[in-house]
Amino acid sequence: MTIKGAGSLDARAYFKSHFQQVKEKQMKHWIFWLIAGVVSLLGGFTALANPLVASLTAELLAGWSFILVGVIMLFSAFGDQGWGARISTMLLGLLVLFIGVNLIAHPLRGLISITYAVAVVMMIVGIVRLVLAFSDELRPFRLIMVISGALSIILAMMIFSNFPQSAAVVLGVYLAIELISNGVALIAIALARKSETSAEV
Repeated sequence: MTIKGAGSLDARAYFKSHFQQVKEKQMKHWIFWLIAGVVSLLGGFTALANPLVASLTAELLAGWSFILVGVIMLFSAFGDQGWGARISTMLLGLLVLFIGVNLIAHPLRGLISITYAVAVVMMIVGIVRLVLAFSDELRPFRLIMVISGALSIILAMMIFSNFPQSAAVVLGVYLAIELISNGVALIAIALARKSETSAEV
């Protein structure tokens, strides 16, 4: 019984020491999180200062994403069972690929199309949130849902009211907000990990 107990204690001590070393290694990498956060933050402010360039960048990224997804779908079509599934997957892949190529070939026209699509989606999402806000299941979150839905509808109406001029800045501003919020989150994580490392030293 003594030997078994000693072996159990040794195993616990080993795993505790192992996990401690892994945690310490992770904590030491807080500087990389900080650098990533600063870069994301700078990118966000740069996009905010140049919304047209940022909008075109977002449009091109969307175009290349469509192309990548289309190519993957075309390759995956050969693994589908049955000709019906293969043909439908290939047609959908070709459509996605065509959209991507069209966005890359005509960035300004693609920018207008994507902005219009974003406004439509925001309007639909806003209306859905308002409808769901008055359901019994979401009664505790009714105020938040109403505010969120109203903001989505207002933003969509602002885009429509200044369309197509709004296409020059909408995607860029959205990209800037995403980069800034991502940068703030990464910096917060880095500082939290630094404080944990300092406390353990």
